[in-house]
Amino acid sequence: MTKSYISIHMQKIISRRQFIQYSGAASAGLAAISPFSITPARAQGKSSNRVRVGVMGLSRGMAHVNNAVALPNVEVAYVCDVDQQRIDRAIDVVDKKNAPKPQGVRDFRRMLDDKDLDAIMIATCNHWHAPASILACSAGKHVYVEKPGSHNPQEGFWMVQAARKHKRVVQMGNQRRTWPAIREAMARLHSGVIGETTFARCWYDNARSSIGSGKKAPVPPHLDFDLWQGPAPRRDYKDNLVHYNWHWHWHWGNGELGNNGIHALDLARWGLDVDYPETVSYTGGRYHYDDDQETPDTAIAVYDFGEKGASWDGSSCHPRREKKHDFVRFYGSKGSLAINGAGYEVFDLDGQSLEKHNGEGGDRGHVDNFFTAIRSGKRPNSEIATGQISTLMCHLGNIAYRTGQTVHFDRKTLQIKQKLKENQLWERDYETGWKPVI
Repeated sequence: MTKSYISIHMQKIISRRQFIQYSGAASAGLAAISPFSITPARAQGKSSNRVRVGVMGLSRGMAHVNNAVALPNVEVAYVCDVDQQRIDRAIDVVDKKNAPKPQGVRDFRRMLDDKDLDAIMIATCNHWHAPASILACSAGKHVYVEKPGSHNPQEGFWMVQAARKHKRVVQMGNQRRTWPAIREAMARLHSGVIGETTFARCWYDNARSSIGSGKKAPVPPHLDFDLWQGPAPRRDYKDNLVHYNWHWHWHWGNGELGNNGIHALDLARWGLDVDYPETVSYTGGRYHYDDDQETPDTAIAVYDFGEKGASWDGSSCHPRREKKHDFVRFYGSKGSLAINGAGYEVFDLDGQSLEKHNGEGGDRGHVDNFFTAIRSGKRPNSEIATGQISTLMCHLGNIAYRTGQTVHFDRKTLQIKQKLKENQLWERDYETGWKPVI
């Protein structure tokens, strides 16, 4: 392991003002203003446009493995997971596709030591997203990181700083930014198809079951639980945590707002053409089960941008199938526009459908856009500075929920205005030696 990748020294925190300088003053002009700049892969001495990538986290990450293998001039050189059984399955999947056999590693830092590796794709638990991305940028790798991309607000600022300092492409996995019909819908909203758009409502309904009450148990022999915890301060292993229920513990996850809300809220912010909210509230609770879950299963987040607003209504344990909620619906002076699946529909003020457009979804286009950006040096569709503005909406919502207060946010200084009971929620404590270093 190269010592430069890991340091136990305290990281000098990037100021919010610096972040504005890096990411642009406003969402509408961010893509043009932000000083995004990288060196295309071909200019790095490569003889071809072939990109070698390693995939970290082999549950959600298997979709990335399959998509990358199917793309031309992309080689999955490494598959990485703290669970050896997942590594073995991933190697077998790639091998059966008649692609070059990848190396299987548990510790992703072994991938960073390979100077010929161009990029890593991170599909781990949320507490790993930012630390792994920052280490990868420091090692000269481009990064595709799953949503939400950070565990807390401060990590989002650090990620942008790392991407800019090392001139790396960092794409966030909110794939709707690439879907053709969704991009068309956003362009039409901005051109006034429903008049002046002033509000967006988002919904998420599911039928999740109880996660139960976990018991302290021996760590399975195929799992490196110490490496699974990585940057997070150590806690005992329990039998209902790995591989999914970490989502519902604040120590590792961000609840449903950061798990699925990020997708809808990103579209809401994009369609409304806004950046940072002025006030944020998030109220609800864990109503359906008495178990280990710390995050709410039913809650409503409301965002006021001053001139416009948005809401997210989540119901994780009751599917509300009779309601037939839209994923996102925008409201304007002349009608509304609903986004469902990979398409959209336009309505007049009486609720009559005027037009409906279907589209193509999936991950492959977004993954392909990432590799295209590496080769060309052009900005990807969900560059990390743009993605983390949307993620910050989720973080501010969770801070509002956990403190029981409405968050008042200063859009110029990018600071929470009032003193909250839990000010440390802006960032987190790290296991010794794991605090991100830019």
